[in-house]
Amino acid sequence: MLEERAAEREFVLRSAQENDVKFVRLWFTDILGSLKGFAITVDDLQDAIEQGVGFDGASIEGFARINESDMRAFPDPTTFVILPWRPRQNAVARMFCDIRTPKGEPFEGDPRYALKRNLERLAKVGYTYYVGPELEFFYFKDSESPQPLDKGGYFDQLSAPPAADLRRDTVLNLAEMGIPVKYSHHEAAHSQHEIDLQYTDALTMADTVITAKLVIKELAQLRSAYASFMPKPLSGMNGSGMHTHQSLFRGNDNAFFDLDDEHHLSIVGKRFIAGLLRHAPEITLVTNQWVNSYKRLVPGYEAPVFISWAHINRSDLVRVPAYKPGYESSVRIEYRAPDPACNPYLAFSAMLAAGLKGIEEEYPVPPPVEGNVFAMSSDERQARGIKTLPSSLGEAITLAEDSALLRDVLGEHIFDSFIRNKKIEWEEYRATVTDYEISRYLPML
Repeated sequence: MLEERAAEREFVLRSAQENDVKFVRLWFTDILGSLKGFAITVDDLQDAIEQGVGFDGASIEGFARINESDMRAFPDPTTFVILPWRPRQNAVARMFCDIRTPKGEPFEGDPRYALKRNLERLAKVGYTYYVGPELEFFYFKDSESPQPLDKGGYFDQLSAPPAADLRRDTVLNLAEMGIPVKYSHHEAAHSQHEIDLQYTDALTMADTVITAKLVIKELAQLRSAYASFMPKPLSGMNGSGMHTHQSLFRGNDNAFFDLDDEHHLSIVGKRFIAGLLRHAPEITLVTNQWVNSYKRLVPGYEAPVFISWAHINRSDLVRVPAYKPGYESSVRIEYRAPDPACNPYLAFSAMLAAGLKGIEEEYPVPPPVEGNVFAMSSDERQARGIKTLPSSLGEAITLAEDSALLRDVLGEHIFDSFIRNKKIEWEEYRATVTDYEISRYLPML
């Protein structure tokens, strides 16, 4: 391990020298997934990798109280990447960091550590967790009001500058950073776009989601536009989701694949689905963490509302894409609730924990739903045992607060900080008089 670490360090130092890197941005996120960090010069890079860099964690959301605020950021050498949109002379690179206490222990409030801890648990039972998220987002003229840059629709091909060029440039920049994009296209709403990231392990993907969101925002800003991952910025149009494709592997074998099953979905995959369905209400606070998230989770806009699963059908919370013969590794499940404004480290942890619980405790999977669950009557849904996701942030908080699974998967520090933060947001929202209330009630009351 020490030899491997030394080799990684030497590779980073050599790469920095060969590419004229002068600055290295050290990145991490707060508990809400907001990207934080600071820059060091390349002269301090070796010492940073070996000794870490001290910083005050008291000002980072969910990190530490004022009397225990000293933190050290240790750059992960495997995440060294040059930022292609910055100048090539005196270039800038980035590295994700693991946050530790002054004693060198992993910091319990670090979301990246929370995911690593859950992945280590998974490895002990022989699995690796792979994910492939679909990032939806909007381009607007600025951050002051949601004025779209284009009026295109789903899969439209007519270029609408600058939006089409922005999406193209984003894919090219991500490719330069070693981040492959599987698909990119215009989405259903005006000025809404989607970039689907190529399947990989969960830790790499969480870093990738954070990186992709920054690249999307940076390139938009360079063209005097604004990119937003707000779940529902426009009334009467679709919101933005982050549908997440997931599978478990044992070595090179897809644990979700079964040659003899009608749909080629194994009992492991079915129990993973059962875990997601049973625990969906309590993990929704993590996958959909904002007041605005629940404006997306309403009927009529392709977002899931009911807790059901199906083969192929796109109206359900969990979808199992059709199997292509010869592609055993592609058998997967798609969880459709998350939105791109979540913290991916925590969202991946929560979805994994829910699915793994279903496997470990052998939850029975309910029958898949045939037909459109939105078209069913409430009595029919009740007869089938189909429940609903939380309809508001307040309801999601109540369900999460009582969740032993969520407390375990996040750890006490993040769980308590996260709940506290969301309660503050919910109380502020409840006390705020909205434009809707003024326009509707002031003239009549």
